[in-house]
Amino acid sequence: MQAAPAIDAAPDFRHVDVWIFDLDNTLYPAASPIFAQVEARMTVFVQQFLGLDEQEARRVQKAYYREHGTTLNGLMRVHGVDPDAYLGFVHDIDISALDADADLARAISRLPGRRYVFTNGCRHHAGRILDRLALASLFDELWDIRTIEFRPKPDPDSYRAVLARADARPAHTAMFDDIARNLAPAHELGCTTVWLRDDTEWSRPGPEQPPVLPAHIDYEISDLCKFLGTIRV
Repeated sequence: MQAAPAIDAAPDFRHVDVWIFDLDNTLYPAASPIFAQVEARMTVFVQQFLGLDEQEARRVQKAYYREHGTTLNGLMRVHGVDPDAYLGFVHDIDISALDADADLARAISRLPGRRYVFTNGCRHHAGRILDRLALASLFDELWDIRTIEFRPKPDPDSYRAVLARADARPAHTAMFDDIARNLAPAHELGCTTVWLRDDTEWSRPGPEQPPVLPAHIDYEISDLCKFLGTIRV
């Protein structure tokens, strides 16, 4: 893995004409209180749906996330939960802590070609976030968990589906995500991968998952806006 280089040795992205960004903790900082609210409501949903105490609900929630890609996917597979009920509940959060990000908007607007958001969350939640950040107009399309038929990242089929939907050539596609394991399938398909380093608990793979190899990550960064402002396009 390599950190973002200095401007005089800027990464060359001139081959890229499709730009795919994760949403949560990628287009806004992981230090924001936004996803912490979502995670807390995931635990509450599991607690209420399965009749568990808080500690056991959190254990189950984390286990499903690690074993099935998302908590929702685990609940659907194991318990047949209604996805709309779950998504509506966990994304009923306060996003007032987010403000329009003019610097990030400028950095994204300079990227040539087509731009997409690809999230394991729901379209309504993503739309609210993008509107709050004043970024919505910069993206050609938003792909959510329904777009990929509830096959969440890092399921390789979800990547094939969205690349086909965009008629994107992997060798000319860059993918950005705060979860390193979500970039491994993209790299295997031939995409350029950029990991926005995130040390939060939900970004870490479980022990039962294969490790993310350094070769899967083309660039490891800590500041998306700064990185986008230095790359060659």
